[in-house]
Amino acid sequence: MPVLHPDDDTAALADILRHRYGVAPIMQIERLPIGQGTLNYRVLGAQRQYFMKRYTGQEDLQAETAGIALSETARHAGIPTARVIPNIDGQWIDHSTATALSLWRWSEGAVITHGLQAGHYQEIGAMLGRIHRVFASLPTAGLPRHKPEQWRSTDLGKVQSEVAQLLAILNEKIRNGTADAFDQRGLEALHARQQQLTTFTPLLAGLPALGVQPLHGDYTLVNMLFTGDKISAVLDFRPPALFFRSYELGRIAFSPHMVVNDPNWLNMAKRLITAYREEHPEVPLDDLIFSARVALLQLLKSLYGIKQHYLKPGLIPSDLDNFWALRHRTVGIMLPRLEEIEAVLRQSL
Repeated sequence: MPVLHPDDDTAALADILRHRYGVAPIMQIERLPIGQGTLNYRVLGAQRQYFMKRYTGQEDLQAETAGIALSETARHAGIPTARVIPNIDGQWIDHSTATALSLWRWSEGAVITHGLQAGHYQEIGAMLGRIHRVFASLPTAGLPRHKPEQWRSTDLGKVQSEVAQLLAILNEKIRNGTADAFDQRGLEALHARQQQLTTFTPLLAGLPALGVQPLHGDYTLVNMLFTGDKISAVLDFRPPALFFRSYELGRIAFSPHMVVNDPNWLNMAKRLITAYREEHPEVPLDDLIFSARVALLQLLKSLYGIKQHYLKPGLIPSDLDNFWALRHRTVGIMLPRLEEIEAVLRQSL
């Protein structure tokens, strides 16, 4: 008996799947509690499972299609990725109705954010090295090129103003007696961030020239599936653009989940970066050594999570709240040890 929930509009989704993808019968459509940018579902057909991504209407569908094309490029180069299923017109995103969606073969494996072992770190680094090596040879004509300079030209005053805006909201909640435990922790964190931001400009000034190329765009723990200690699928490639490879490497090597939850995080980051270099030895050393600084600078200037909590709630607010806390704790751990981190990388590479 099919399990469809009209209150979640799954009957309409099932209609699109039947008429635009030929998927029938449909036994179940289940909303998955994952993702901040799209609504995501597991679809159970008579003989196989599918992953369905439903767009919210805020996306640039042309850019989303370019991200799918990048995923297909990686798949054809031997990178394990999810496989998109075109609709009856050969389109990767169906927008024949007011509900735009894409359909994918179901990928087996598990997301792991806690308890990673040495083999996981090695695999994560090696896989990113393979992806960057493949993408380094892609044509770049027409790709956005403004992002590296835009990132280096961060308006620190704007970040400080956003911190002040959030502090004003929190202070008002405290004055009127409506503050909860999250508000109290947020107040402490934002006061700490004001002090931490005084290091931003000198840290940024100390960055050398760094290489740019097309990237995955969101290579994080939640976008990779593991079977054992091997990656069975890399998910959610973003639209191609030129950006620092050190950004994507540092973002995963010093992932907040890893830094906060693994007491051996620095050695594991070193293992990950070494595995990356073995797969992509053409990358200049500075891109590797300064990956931690790039990651830290990004965390310093980002209020992602707490800004959404007070100004623009996400699809799964509790996930964003927890992620903000992890990111803020990571700044507190890495900032006083940055010189040590870069020395370790310099000596080991």
